Amino acid sequence: MAWNTNLRWRLPLTCLLLQAALVVLFGVFVRYSPDADAHWIEEKGSGNVSSDLDNEFYYRYPSFQDVHVMIFVGFGFLMTFLQRYGYSSVGFNFLLAAFGIQWALLMQGWLHSYHDGYIFVGVENLINADFCVGSVCVAFGALLGKVSPLQLLIMTLFQVTLFSVNEFILLSLLKVKDAGGSMTIHTFGAYFGLTVTWILYRPNLYQSKERQSAVYHSDLFAMIGTLFLWMYWPSFNSAVSNHGDAQHRAAINTYCSLAACVLTAVALSSALHKKGKLDMVHIQNATLAGGVAVGTAAEMMLTPYGSLIVGFICGIVSTLGFVYLTVALWGL
Repeated sequence: MAWNTNLRWRLPLTCLLLQAALVVLFGVFVRYSPDADAHWIEEKGSGNVSSDLDNEFYYRYPSFQDVHVMIFVGFGFLMTFLQRYGYSSVGFNFLLAAFGIQWALLMQGWLHSYHDGYIFVGVENLINADFCVGSVCVAFGALLGKVSPLQLLIMTLFQVTLFSVNEFILLSLLKVKDAGGSMTIHTFGAYFGLTVTWILYRPNLYQSKERQSAVYHSDLFAMIGTLFLWMYWPSFNSAVSNHGDAQHRAAINTYCSLAACVLTAVALSSALHKKGKLDMVHIQNATLAGGVAVGTAAEMMLTPYGSLIVGFICGIVSTLGFVYLTVALWGL
């Protein structure tokens, strides 16, 4: 009984301690950016700014909200495909994302926007924090049903830290272009999740293999997540691009790639099924591959037909991966 009592208090105490530490760190280091500070009215009055519409908020906030929906609704519901993991998928995703964005604001701030002893936070920082948490959500997908919420919080603490360092090396030191985070977000998150899964592997996990399937309603809820992700992915890939043609181009390229990916994934899913049926796993996941793959080059001159080719190839590769590679991995 004592052991159960101790276990019961671990999560509440951890959450409260982490939040208290974050409050202290925010109080010491975090301040509003010039665009969010009350001195904005003085900046406007000095003649350097012609209108409130020049505030960064009006350029970035719509994209921020789209990305925010992807993190909390899109990824949250996408994970509900397991028949007995619906509450945990949405709830744990909510928990780790809420903690992750706070820690990401600090970690990314120390590395990217630390001046005169302070981190200056604006709407673009919020988008980048969501990007960081997106990587955590990707890793969470490899750990469904294998970890407790306490373990997820610890994983998030380490992953956000490593993500921020990796992002700083790639984007700031090596000057790599990665508008949609194909490398920094999705690739890093995928391999981090696989690594944690390998570390936490237990021989008796095969006993719950039958629970790793879906039922009708769980697939339906997961499809809701897919649709939210699919609709908002152009915003995800263009959210932090430079204003003007680069941002416009990133949205168009992602839009085209996603559309082509859907048709290809549906075609392959049906062709590879013995009875010509569609597999919901393919429809839920392979249809998003076009948005992931085009992310790095989203703001480049791919041309619309080039984006369609990217989506076409990704639909093929992703569906084949689900059909053949997943089976091979189960055999390891």
